[in-house]
Amino acid sequence: MEGRFRYRGRVITEAEVAFIRRLIADHPQVSRRRLSEKLCEAWRWVQPNGVLCAMVCRGLMLALHRAGQIELPPARQLSKNPLVERSRPAPVEVDQTVLVAPLTELRPLEFGSVRRTPEESLFNSLLEHHHFLRYVQPVGEQMKYLVWACGRPVACLAWSSAPRHLAPRDRFIGWTAEARRQNLRYVAYNSRFLILPWIQVPYLASHLLARMAKILPRDWKRTYGHPVYFLETFVDPERSRGTSYRAANWIVLGTTTGRGKNAPTKKPTRSLKQVLGYPLIKHFRRRLSEVEVG
Repeated sequence: MEGRFRYRGRVITEAEVAFIRRLIADHPQVSRRRLSEKLCEAWRWVQPNGVLCAMVCRGLMLALHRAGQIELPPARQLSKNPLVERSRPAPVEVDQTVLVAPLTELRPLEFGSVRRTPEESLFNSLLEHHHFLRYVQPVGEQMKYLVWACGRPVACLAWSSAPRHLAPRDRFIGWTAEARRQNLRYVAYNSRFLILPWIQVPYLASHLLARMAKILPRDWKRTYGHPVYFLETFVDPERSRGTSYRAANWIVLGTTTGRGKNAPTKKPTRSLKQVLGYPLIKHFRRRLSEVEVG
């Protein structure tokens, strides 16, 4: 099996599989969760902020179990998939009085990182009930921002880990497969951007994106222990031309294939999206293309 089993871009060797088998044999009474934590500790498999990569590790062990390479102990409990079985965010009452004003009258704008705060439920509710794509739980590393003006929420911005395969972005950066695998964590994906429908302020959207380009890298480094060098997003050309992104100096990188990550054929299975990107540092290509050997 040497070099043949891959998980999330990592090649799992026969020696590593043998190590996992010994780990399981040495701890026959330990749960699957605790086994994954022990494996992370043994391999020093941690995130930049020091947190164990236990969830990814559990996925690896389950994949090896299903492939017949290891034998995991029986699952002690069946956890619900929060992305499938979670309840939809409930409506939250907010002031919906129409606000028509120049941008100067809204300042100072307040940007609040609300993940794991009491205001996160308000953020989720606003996206669920006022964004055409509704609320979707972000994947991987993530940040959620509420923007306030005059004591009222005016906008929501959600950021998360970037999609692994995105041809227009990869060509623009000049990524090899290995460079992408090692450096994808330095890219943040703007999964949702909502200006509440009763807020009618010219140039607000592009202003918020420009401010976010300064705020997000600082907060991301503090939260996850590593920087981000590039931002990206999708725009549905049937709904929008991405005017606010362009006005904030985002770059059109190309168009998706419409196949998605799980498409069984090369035929499009969903609408084509325009891909836009925003470099955060001058030498982003060089930094994102650095590869550690060994």
